[in-house]
Amino acid sequence: MSELAAEHSGAPRLEQITSQVVEKEEKTAGFGEASQGSNMYRGESFQENVSGTEALDKGYMKYGCSHYQRRCKIRAPCCNEIFDCRHCHNEAKNNIDVDKNLRHDIHRHQVKWVCYCTSLFLLQLFPFVIFHCNRNMSSISILQVICSLCSTEQEAQQVCINCGVCMGRYFCETCKLFDDDTSKRQYHCGGCGICRIGGEENFFHCSKCGCCYSIILKNSHPCIEGAMHHDCPICFEYLFESRNDVTVLPCGHTLHKNCLKEMQEHYQYTCPICSKSVCDMSKVWEKFDAEIAATPMPESYRNEKVWILCNDCGTTSEVQFHIVARKCPSCMSYNTRQTRGR
Repeated sequence: MSELAAEHSGAPRLEQITSQVVEKEEKTAGFGEASQGSNMYRGESFQENVSGTEALDKGYMKYGCSHYQRRCKIRAPCCNEIFDCRHCHNEAKNNIDVDKNLRHDIHRHQVKWVCYCTSLFLLQLFPFVIFHCNRNMSSISILQVICSLCSTEQEAQQVCINCGVCMGRYFCETCKLFDDDTSKRQYHCGGCGICRIGGEENFFHCSKCGCCYSIILKNSHPCIEGAMHHDCPICFEYLFESRNDVTVLPCGHTLHKNCLKEMQEHYQYTCPICSKSVCDMSKVWEKFDAEIAATPMPESYRNEKVWILCNDCGTTSEVQFHIVARKCPSCMSYNTRQTRGR
């Protein structure tokens, strides 16, 4: 669903960390050989190097939730509970089973991602140090994360300061996003200001639309200001931050791919925002032609004229009235609405 450097957000990669471990251990091995003249130190250094790499990979793809595979958790400052990620928090705290007065979310752009987490004891003693929020608890500073393996609370970083485990093979310094599942091909889009999936080489950021689109649409999509900065017109989920696939209609408006599929299953083939056709309807118009030809109007209606507005081309025309449909003489579309007459 990108004006980015090769290393997104300056985030260190697991390969870089591993190479640093190897380099450090090689230096240690060289020091041991020079000072002791023995292969014993080389063997110990090799073992330490292997141990360092194993520590980074410990628990890989064994922790996390349905949203992210990662080896750290967050504590929500709004309710002081621990969750695997903000999506888990929002699903638990903003659903129909929760008292409506207690429902709340952690919003992506309302969160200052400095990464938070501390013990309940410290939270009670120093609430002004740990976080600050507005009256409706929507703007919250998350200051630390919790390692899933050793439960150490620390500032957001890729490697745990206590046990040395890599908490996420993908780590974005800007978003503070951790994820072990790199098959998603995550990348940080500077234009969107968030991390996206699918591979940076497969997407481009449209400044006018304010979002990332498939590279296939680079020279062919109609630009609409803030095209994805609104709710899906079908399910009302905010599209810009949606984790579900979003599709761009020929008119430039956007909605969920599954929502479009459901529309078509109910024989709805027009954009819910502007009413333009969402696909090639020429075969359907041919069937309308045949239906109208087979359904002559009564004598009293044969010379009846009405004015129509074509939803596809925007032309206003005076046409022959028919009970089945009215055809646009400009683009031959039956996607029209009657504006005057009868």
